[in-house]
Amino acid sequence: MFDLLHGLRVVDLTAVVLGPYATQLLGGLGADVIKVEPPGGDIYRYVRPGRSETMGAGYLNLNRNKRSVTLDLKTDEGRAALAGLLEDADVLVHNMRLPAAARLGLNYDDLSERYPRLVYCVAPGFGSDGPYGDWPAYDDVIQAVSGLAALNTNDKGEPRFLSTIVGDKVSGLHLALAVLAGAIHQRTTGKGCLIEAPMFESLVSFLMVEQLAGQSFQPPLGGIGYERLLSPYRRPYKTKDGFICVVPYSAGQWTRFLNHIGRSDLAEAEWVLDMVERSERVGELYEIVADVMPERTSEAWLKVLRELDVPCAPVQALADLQDDAHLRDVGFFADHHHPTEGDLTVLRSPFRVTGADEGPDDPAPNLGQHNDGIAWRVRPGEGA
Repeated sequence: MFDLLHGLRVVDLTAVVLGPYATQLLGGLGADVIKVEPPGGDIYRYVRPGRSETMGAGYLNLNRNKRSVTLDLKTDEGRAALAGLLEDADVLVHNMRLPAAARLGLNYDDLSERYPRLVYCVAPGFGSDGPYGDWPAYDDVIQAVSGLAALNTNDKGEPRFLSTIVGDKVSGLHLALAVLAGAIHQRTTGKGCLIEAPMFESLVSFLMVEQLAGQSFQPPLGGIGYERLLSPYRRPYKTKDGFICVVPYSAGQWTRFLNHIGRSDLAEAEWVLDMVERSERVGELYEIVADVMPERTSEAWLKVLRELDVPCAPVQALADLQDDAHLRDVGFFADHHHPTEGDLTVLRSPFRVTGADEGPDDPAPNLGQHNDGIAWRVRPGEGA
């Protein structure tokens, strides 16, 4: 844990993956994250595997560096206790639909009047000012409607979901950025603000920065889709004994690679040397790469490609990552002892920071673990 955000208090009403991913990033950078859970807990606590009922692996991996309190926000007492937490908070963050939040007394207009410095960050499925604003959304819904599932169509023409919760995690990154921007605004102006970071808009933005392509222009200079990424030959290449990734990109890299495989005719071709023409015809070059890769083993190709300074990598399975030499040497997978869950393997922060203090991560909290350790500043007449 780093101390870069020391002094920033975040009241976290998020659940499942999107919000907890965002707030764990903030907690890992030093924010004081108070995770407010209903009496039954964040439902992601119960997703298996796990050693105990309320501490599944996914929950453990998404909720380090937080404190957990339990409040029933459907009761007057729970809402009064939350109001007490907000007295000392800089940020309130949630991923509920706005009508659902309003039913719990979490309407931004009311809260901003009462807490003018409060930064209110919300990650609904869809922006509140559009026709989908009240649709429920989970990762699969967003992968489908954003175009991602169609972009990942298989050779039978069937759209497919990516085998990771990319919509939640991309949106979580946007939400964390929104919190940081709001916090800077608060520090600069002394005022709070409302920032929406909807899942749909976040993932469409993420996808379309390159895929808008020719449609970026009026009138259009072509269709949707970045040609380099859509080439059927842009793929992990089959070698004599496996698969590798090869990405010649600059003119120099293509020249060295083509000369090495005996295609000096192409290495010296004007269209290969010209960045614009090469971009328009890069699929032809990828086909050449695909044709020659089966001639050698993966190890042989990786050796020569690194000698040529051509970007390349082995294709690894998830199971390979814990033995990856780089991740091992940087200590990415670390041993950790949880006070109730025993010995664990955890992922360290991906950040490296020089010039700021660093301490050990706090383990993911048990349900309501900090109920007795957080001061509740309840206003007179507002509950026990």
